[in-house]
Amino acid sequence: MATGLVTHPDYLKHDAGRGHPESPERLKAIEAHLLKTGLMDQVTAVAVAHPDETTLAPWIDAVHAPGYREALHRAVPPQGIRYLDADTGLSPGSWPAALTAAGGMLSAVDAVMSGRVTNAFCAVRPPGHHAESGRGMGFCLFNNVAIAARYLQRHHNIGKVAIVDWDVHHGNGTQEIFYGDPTVLYVSTHQHPLYPGTGSEAETGKEAGKGFTLNFPMPAGRDDDDYAAVFVKSIIPALKVFGPDFILISAGFDAHRDDPLAGMNVTEAGFGEFTRLVRQVADLSAHGRIVSCLEGGYNLPALARSVQFHLTALLA
Repeated sequence: MATGLVTHPDYLKHDAGRGHPESPERLKAIEAHLLKTGLMDQVTAVAVAHPDETTLAPWIDAVHAPGYREALHRAVPPQGIRYLDADTGLSPGSWPAALTAAGGMLSAVDAVMSGRVTNAFCAVRPPGHHAESGRGMGFCLFNNVAIAARYLQRHHNIGKVAIVDWDVHHGNGTQEIFYGDPTVLYVSTHQHPLYPGTGSEAETGKEAGKGFTLNFPMPAGRDDDDYAAVFVKSIIPALKVFGPDFILISAGFDAHRDDPLAGMNVTEAGFGEFTRLVRQVADLSAHGRIVSCLEGGYNLPALARSVQFHLTALLA
């Protein structure tokens, strides 16, 4: 069994503004820690084979609204920082970073589908799960996980895709994109109330997609055991019933007890356990096929340790 790792220097080019928590230092901390722990030698490097807009445009446009990609490109400033909203900054390097983040996910999917690796983690930025079909928000520009899901279905003929999102913030963008789609099961655990304010238990999908969105909002202060109970009692059974052919993970690590942007008490060991539980379902129905994508996580030491535990569970 091999675990892939996607990294790329373009991910460091995105600058969301001075003092912004979503900074290039996040990826530098992860890489330094993986080198220090020896994990970098245990994973298989996956090169980004989809780095340009021409190749990526059909897949980005498969989940984003007509004209959104072009509008986002036009919004990127030639110098300095321009803000899409109060939280989401753009710099000249944001465009290549956003394209390469989406391309990294597709490359990881290709590596898994070819059998080169069994699963993979994509250490990408900017993150994606807040990006809706027609707007970027919440640090996010393109919805990387959503793009990968449609690519799996339309390029690799995968029927059912499950997306497990354990970022502490609800993935409103991913939910919105697939809200009426019964072929994509979206499952989210998140602190509530918290940005962006969506993700109530009552939000379960619409029309044909009714029942294929599952939200598990939790009050602040929940820890490893509380999360594990939700996984064991609710999320894992739902995944088994759905029977995914491939699992994508929006791997945000900002539910960590040391994270400055939320109020949960999860540890790095907890993220390892969540990974192990999701792997059980992947082994049952999806030939072990998982691709995870970095979302949040803003305390650098906690983020690096959490990725370590996540990767260790994928490698096991």
